[in-house]
Amino acid sequence: MSKNQADSHFCRNLEKAYKNLTTAKAMAELYEENFKTVSKYVHATSRGHEVIQTALGMQLLPQDYAFPYYRDDAMLLAIGMKPYDLMLQLLAKKDDPFSGGRTYYSHPSLNDIDKPKIPHQSSATGMQAIPATGVALGFHYRESLTSKQREAIDSSSNSSSSSDSIVVCSLGDASVTEGEIAEAFQMAALKQLPILYLVQDNGWDISANAAETRAQNAAEYAAGFHGIEAISIDGTDFEESYNTLNEVIEKIRTKRRPFLVHAKVPLLNHHTSGVRMEFYRDDLEEARTRDPYPRMRQLLLDNGFSEQDVDGYDAFAKAEVAQALQDAMNMPDPEPADLFTHDFAPTPITEEKGERSPEGAEKVVMVDCALFAIEELMRKHPECLLYGQDVGGRLGGVFREAATLAQKFGDNRVFNTPIQEAFIVGSTVGMSAVGLKPIVEVQFADYIWPGLNQLFTEVSRSCYLSNGKWPVSMILRVPIGAYGSGGPYHSSSMESVVSNIRGLKIAYPSNGADLKGLMKAAYYDPNPVVIFEHKGLYWSKVKGTKGATSIEPSEDYVLPFGKAWVLQEIWKKEEEETLSIITYGMGVHWAMNATEQLGVQDRVEVVDLRTLHPLDYETVFTSVKKCGKCLVVTEEPSDNSFSRALQGRIQEECFKYIDAPVMVIGSENMPAIPLNSVLEETMIPTTEKVKVKIEELLNY
Repeated sequence: MSKNQADSHFCRNLEKAYKNLTTAKAMAELYEENFKTVSKYVHATSRGHEVIQTALGMQLLPQDYAFPYYRDDAMLLAIGMKPYDLMLQLLAKKDDPFSGGRTYYSHPSLNDIDKPKIPHQSSATGMQAIPATGVALGFHYRESLTSKQREAIDSSSNSSSSSDSIVVCSLGDASVTEGEIAEAFQMAALKQLPILYLVQDNGWDISANAAETRAQNAAEYAAGFHGIEAISIDGTDFEESYNTLNEVIEKIRTKRRPFLVHAKVPLLNHHTSGVRMEFYRDDLEEARTRDPYPRMRQLLLDNGFSEQDVDGYDAFAKAEVAQALQDAMNMPDPEPADLFTHDFAPTPITEEKGERSPEGAEKVVMVDCALFAIEELMRKHPECLLYGQDVGGRLGGVFREAATLAQKFGDNRVFNTPIQEAFIVGSTVGMSAVGLKPIVEVQFADYIWPGLNQLFTEVSRSCYLSNGKWPVSMILRVPIGAYGSGGPYHSSSMESVVSNIRGLKIAYPSNGADLKGLMKAAYYDPNPVVIFEHKGLYWSKVKGTKGATSIEPSEDYVLPFGKAWVLQEIWKKEEEETLSIITYGMGVHWAMNATEQLGVQDRVEVVDLRTLHPLDYETVFTSVKKCGKCLVVTEEPSDNSFSRALQGRIQEECFKYIDAPVMVIGSENMPAIPLNSVLEETMIPTTEKVKVKIEELLNY
């Protein structure tokens, strides 16, 4: 490139950048002028941050993935969004291109062919780092495949990336103190992932400043993660910002390794429209001396642009944003019916198919039914991965639930993660976004708590808040339940917590055939699925659980979610009292054993729910109405639980048909399951305890 060409290219970049900056600035000023109108819903602006955001957005390509944060409207403009687009979201209008009026301003979800891809993310500050790093981990995996395998993934998932795609995760400096940031940085450094963390440091959280809350800045912090190169720059200087990012992005595209750019910027507007700067700021005068706007304006003047040119850009921006706001205000709000769309993406698995009990097939324990299901899936689908703690080649899972898979499919597909449940769960958002289907595992249900942040805020809401653009296709395996004196940290039941997270599908099978069929259905479902797998049923070693061992279903066997199984069906006898037991998991075996020992199999119907969401209420209500009495059996402590909610729903729907109160039996309502075997048995239900409840209800 000749000097004249270089000068011409530089000036075109300057002009483009200035137009972007002054548009973002004009939007912030217009919002202040129309504060009462636009502040019905909370918003933040990029005022003071415009230069670094513009310098980055100008360099992103359609094959890249970006995770802007809530102050990044200048970045969104720089990748090609229009003020009108952002204002539709500002006003939560029906045609908001990101969420259909469901989420805040500058919370984008974008899947346009001509722009960087933006999966859904929340405004739970810093949490976007894990899904973003999950995208980079997805790139890392895809790049280990053959071109034929990548083509197969792209054709099946309608997703693609190139060998130079990068991920950008934008963060405020205050968010870097979050523990989930450390998990993201750890994996980026460990795996050498192609990701840029852009940290915009304005020195503030909300009213707390950096001196109060941070022992070091983001670059100093990132330096402790060996393998992440950290650079600090002046984020108000366009030339420094653009050139530094240009060099960093080129290195990420070619060297495939992580960087962090720490950009110092002033915050020149309110934290949000609801938290006004005059409430608490004591540094506004100093911050205004670092305003990037006059500096950028002078840069244009120094490079041959006239005052008339620059004033014209300013005037055009003000007119454009004023018209955009007027147009957006005239657009309709969502209609009430719009509330009820995109909670889930449609699943192709709606009917039971394949052979459940093939002739000549062997009986296998429940844990092996899942293992064989995953092996069949991985053999067929290169986009299928399995990762979590200790699932790799050395051990194959603490329950041997992943045994031999790493040896058969390679360490790039079946691998260990660090002890970081948030990353295990949240990375699936990014993995799914690049066309992969992750099967991940939390080692024990008791360990799921650090992952609930990601499961609730990122995974479960992605489809709904992106208006259907980014469903998260993943399976989370959770070994659960009391077994063999596991004690207080390896025995808990917590399905009530997870079943209260809308946007998840939840299975809790009682036998191996169901587990295999549900695993296959979960894989082909485009939504997030949690599968609870009771440890005490894995090998049928617990007395009375031989029924969990099954003839292994065929490879094409699928069992749709939301189909309960009446595994012990009775005919209603008017002269006898009859009972319906509604249960799942280990409760199925307690119920079956109890009815057999009492000799009341012809008077007690047993319904295995199989899935907790969707829940087959039709089968449940039909059974209860027929039998006239109902007992819900669960392993969880029953107070304030899933089972109590189910009890109430049954009572409400079946009240006219029942002859006794709907009853529940569960574990004792104590804080934890004790280690001692006598105390453990006292805590949880048993066949004997269920027998007592059955007799009580039959004799009521």
